Amino acid sequence: MSELSAPPRVPIEELVGKLRAFPASAFDKTEEILSLLAKMPVEEVSLARYLSWNRQHYTRNLIDKTDLYELIAICWEIGQGSSVHNHRDQSCWMAAPVGKLLVENFRVEFQDIEAGKCRLRASNTLELTAANPCAVDPREPVHRVMNPREANQRAVTLHVYSRPFDTCVVYSPEQGTCGNVRLYYNTVFGKPVPSSQ
Repeated sequence: MSELSAPPRVPIEELVGKLRAFPASAFDKTEEILSLLAKMPVEEVSLARYLSWNRQHYTRNLIDKTDLYELIAICWEIGQGSSVHNHRDQSCWMAAPVGKLLVENFRVEFQDIEAGKCRLRASNTLELTAANPCAVDPREPVHRVMNPREANQRAVTLHVYSRPFDTCVVYSPEQGTCGNVRLYYNTVFGKPVPSSQ
């Protein structure tokens, strides 16, 4: 999509208003939310109060949360990436108002969480940009997100999770291991969360 035909950027509050207006059924399939993210790329400046940065690890910054969904801004320094993980069988959509990231998807060939063993195979990689949001495929939901060093810039992604969840399974394809981890926020509604969380 050329810059001329790109939809105008909107303040984050406008996107939140649209998300809050959706019926629960919209979060059961990927199309409606994905279409919304494509039609309403978010202005970087409107995100400023929600963004926090850490040189050691990406940050998770809660923007909005209901019983139906949570909207999180994730801030990535150059070269940072997530672990390979799942979303507890919940739906997930991603948009990148800042930067150009890669989403690498994996097929789970075997997993035994209690034994901490798994076998994964990389399946495909997508580019995530302001013009190209994506939805996690519910049939193949295991993935990782990377802000490649070659991009040479910080990045911000917006993630819509439905329903909210506070743990996920993290995988090491190289080691063939997996296990549950607790998720946390670095900021909530623009305010830092004490590190003892």
